[in-house]
Amino acid sequence: MSNNNILVIGIAGGTGSGKSTLTKQLVNHFGDQITVLKHDDYYKAHDEMTYEERTHLNYDHPNAFDTDLMLQHLRQLKKGEPINCPIYDYTVHNRSRNFQVIYPTNVIIVEGILIFENKELCKEMDIKIFVDTDADIRFIRRLVRDVSDRGRTLESVIEQYTTIVKPMHEQFVEPSKKYADIIVPEGGYNHVALNMIIEKIRSII
Repeated sequence: MSNNNILVIGIAGGTGSGKSTLTKQLVNHFGDQITVLKHDDYYKAHDEMTYEERTHLNYDHPNAFDTDLMLQHLRQLKKGEPINCPIYDYTVHNRSRNFQVIYPTNVIIVEGILIFENKELCKEMDIKIFVDTDADIRFIRRLVRDVSDRGRTLESVIEQYTTIVKPMHEQFVEPSKKYADIIVPEGGYNHVALNMIIEKIRSII
């Protein structure tokens, strides 16, 4: 598989914006014809820290991610080589000892809140999509997700959002929107945009 035949689509946007929903819709439509790389899988390992110390890290800052490894893996996939993608365990706030083997396809989706913040990563993308959703809606979605899926308390989610997530969004995520080729309101809930993206991918596959 040569570089010329591979389409890399970046899907960015703030927490709870609907970017994961958009990615899931595309995966549901195309199945194993597309490869997904999630920035969240590339959170740095912190074996040297205690669990308590790891809970106080800023996970919404670009430095929280091993983006160099993600970039290396993306380039390997574009060359037609499989990768050992790390797996992040949210229950212990650390990288798992396991990994997932990901095989290359003609269409690679790179997804994450901060993927447009990294210029080298941006250069590898053919289409950059920013999912733009009202801040109140994003906060409510984050609240529901973290309490129901990740076992967090209401108070801890609110405190983290106001002291870390919101400031990081304003400092890094929102400014990266200018690098997008397409801005999609509401992400996977925007069926017109979703159908346009599906048609573009279909033309490649």
